Amino acid sequence: MPSPPPVPELTAHLGFWLRTVSNHVSHAFAEKLAAEGVTVAEWVMLRALYGKAPMPPSRLADDMGMTRGAITKLADRLIGKALMLRRASPDDGRAQTLALTPRGTSLVPALAALADRNDAAFFDHLSAEERETLERLLKRMVAQSRMTTIPMD
Repeated sequence: MPSPPPVPELTAHLGFWLRTVSNHVSHAFAEKLAAEGVTVAEWVMLRALYGKAPMPPSRLADDMGMTRGAITKLADRLIGKALMLRRASPDDGRAQTLALTPRGTSLVPALAALADRNDAAFFDHLSAEERETLERLLKRMVAQSRMTTIPMD
């Protein structure tokens, strides 16, 4: 029986290392958010609406690179948590807008501080130059591959 062709170890792939770091950073942040009663996807939507005027779900879907159905489901969850409001548009009573409640608005800075602390836990051991290089390279990869959707998990 012929021996199978050689294949590289998992650790020979940059994707393996990116996924390892990404999974650990994301999981730690998700746990911090869960302690506050919010999911990563909910945080992303709260942040997308923070400091903005009420907007139609369709515009939010476009801004976030999500389907309108996904935005509706996410908005329903946030409305259920009293963090978001859905209202008739003042310009067109048939259309709806989404906006943060005062509670949702006040929660965003606290969640942003969690994000900052999570980043610090994983990246503060890098020098400023190393962090800038890593960020520049990742942004270049995102642009080159035209990655437009916001990561939600």
